Amino acid sequence: MRAQFVLSEIGTGLRRNLTMTVAVVISVAMSLALAGASLLVRDQVNAMKDFWYDKVEVSIYFCTKSDARIAECAAGAATDQQIAEVQEKLAKLPLVQSATFESSQQAYRNWTERFPASPLMQAVGAEALPRSWRVKLTDPTQYEVIRSAFAGRPGVKSVEDQKKVLEKLFGLLGALQKAAFAMMVLMLFVALLLIVNTVRVSAFSRRRETGIMRLVGASNLYIQLPFIAEAAFAALLGAALACGMLIGGHYFLRRTLADQLGFLRLIGLSSVLSVIPLLIAVGIGMASVAAFVTLRKHLKV
Repeated sequence: MRAQFVLSEIGTGLRRNLTMTVAVVISVAMSLALAGASLLVRDQVNAMKDFWYDKVEVSIYFCTKSDARIAECAAGAATDQQIAEVQEKLAKLPLVQSATFESSQQAYRNWTERFPASPLMQAVGAEALPRSWRVKLTDPTQYEVIRSAFAGRPGVKSVEDQKKVLEKLFGLLGALQKAAFAMMVLMLFVALLLIVNTVRVSAFSRRRETGIMRLVGASNLYIQLPFIAEAAFAALLGAALACGMLIGGHYFLRRTLADQLGFLRLIGLSSVLSVIPLLIAVGIGMASVAAFVTLRKHLKV
């Protein structure tokens, strides 16, 4: 089989169906970009879990004067003796890796450093923030052990696990991943329809040439290969565009929003590059299979 003939037929087919080819490229690019985004969101969530779960702390908050209306703090603000008793019990628990005491003034200072423009803290002052023990566990999943040991003790307002806050963030990212996956499925279906229609139109417009080739003894593969190659080439262009979109999006997040999203611990460029071969293979394979199945019916002469 002469490569020159196949290449010339590809060029002819693309020129005849330029509008539909552009539509195929765009739809394939969007579907593959969403597929890549879905995979990268999954990697992002896993990377954040590995990073943040090791840093999860359990906070034991003590009552303040303003908490008297709360049932746990009906006896008033926590005393130094009650705080010291909690410290002694923490020291006896093998599950506790470390415990750091945070005073109201330290909590206020940390808050104002994180949110310098917040008018709320400036209005109420440091006294509004409770004192607390920040406890790091050897096994962050054993939060219930700490909660059951200290919840309800005199002077203790609440026992909170930072993991619950992180789970909400991971849940949001997981929802985004599912949305991207649903859009990917829809766009892949649209891309398949466009590929099938493009191949049909191309086969119909060249039915005389293919009929002559069939009469002179050309094989099925020889006749079908230019059409399959056209679809694969359009899908390759779409995959390349999708890869460019993913790399550009990653560059934007890393360079433009790095400071604002530093707490997310964004994945590196290597994660983006690792999905590129998969997207290219899926794009070309999808288009080739769709074209082959379509041609088995529409090239019978």
